[in-house]
Amino acid sequence: MKFLIDNALSPALAVGLREAGHDAIHVRELGLQAEADEPIFDLAAKEERVIVSADTDFGAILATRHQTRPSLILFRRTLGRRSAAQLELLVKNLESIEEALVRGSVVVFEDSRIRIRELPIV
Repeated sequence: MKFLIDNALSPALAVGLREAGHDAIHVRELGLQAEADEPIFDLAAKEERVIVSADTDFGAILATRHQTRPSLILFRRTLGRRSAAQLELLVKNLESIEEALVRGSVVVFEDSRIRIRELPIV
């Protein structure tokens, strides 16, 4: 899978995903750390990358645009925002959420559950 890690999360998450065999890049590696959410969203859609963030604004963009891409993984109050724990949680569950991400979904990781909502949001 291809991932675009938002500035709300550590660059270590991108590094860990690459080490796990995925195509992952952090917005800082692209010089986009100060960029607004819309251009980051558009880049992810263009490059067919799943956005990984802790910023709920990407869900709002998906809702207003009624799009089915890009998929979004959202970490909500998860594991104290420790990148190693987030990476472990994502890699451990990636196989079970991969099909939903390919179809177009928002996947929300919370401390006690994972929620999946298919796109478009209506």
